[in-house]
Amino acid sequence: MHYTYQPKGVCSMQIDFEINGGIVSDVKFVGGCNGNLKAIGRLVEGKNALEIADVLEGNTCNSRSTSCADQLSKALREAAAKEAV
Repeated sequence: MHYTYQPKGVCSMQIDFEINGGIVSDVKFVGGCNGNLKAIGRLVEGKNALEIADVLEGNTCNSRSTSCADQLSKALREAAAKEAV
């Protein structure tokens, strides 16, 4: 299932990814720190969505209370819940 998420409070404007059977693939961020966000996409490829969310949740960026990684954790939890329905 393709999933698109609109992050809040960060530089990236959109997160797109595939989730099938709880496994994440093809993570792409629109905007944000290009190199770092490409690396996150590679690191999470083929991994379980909820395990990724557990690791990334609560990560902050500078003085913000969230980060692109934290927003990805929210997107993954939301997508996993929808996939389970």
